[in-house]
Amino acid sequence: MERTGEERDPPKLREIAYDSFTRHLLANAVRPGQFVSQRELVELTGLTLGAIRELVPRLEAEGLVKTVPQRGMQVAHIDLGLIRDAYQFRLFLEKEAMALFVETASDATIAAIRAQHEDILRRAEQDGASLDLAAEAQAVDWGFHDTIIDALGNEIIAKAYRVNSIKIRLIRQELTRIDGLVVPVMNEHLAVIAAMETRDPALAADALARHIDSARRRALGLR
Repeated sequence: MERTGEERDPPKLREIAYDSFTRHLLANAVRPGQFVSQRELVELTGLTLGAIRELVPRLEAEGLVKTVPQRGMQVAHIDLGLIRDAYQFRLFLEKEAMALFVETASDATIAAIRAQHEDILRRAEQDGASLDLAAEAQAVDWGFHDTIIDALGNEIIAKAYRVNSIKIRLIRQELTRIDGLVVPVMNEHLAVIAAMETRDPALAADALARHIDSARRRALGLR
């Protein structure tokens, strides 16, 4: 029997609610550690209370919010445990993805990745890193890592990575924004890209691991 439109809509509405929440979270409309009510999320997202209520269990399961008795929902709090766990999870996934990527990606794909980074680096060195260029560099940074994961063609890994990526981006926004780091981050990426161009999976994976460890150390204030 064909389902009615009313029965088909809720899953789509849940995805809209999730996308809206994470978008506002990454835009700093809600902050890590902040307490927020379901009613406030309704006002923030413009969605129905029903959609928000259905969203909350998913956010709790993914560790993006937790319910605190007598206080309500708290957005994920950034602490040493979150930094450690998020970067370790990222390292495990990206090292394996990189090893496969360098064996399967076309020369044109890797050349395009290099060209993006060299363009950002050239402009930053010539004119300085404006806020607009920093935002562009951040998009190139995230896009680089997303490309490696997406090339696996594995939906389970991609979904798990995206949730962890939200946590990584929250950590960066609070502790290690790319503002002021455009040149060193682009240089780190170019070192990884040089390893990728050798087509040696172990060499590329090790280069990526060093970059991720460098990012982790920045988040911990160790460099």
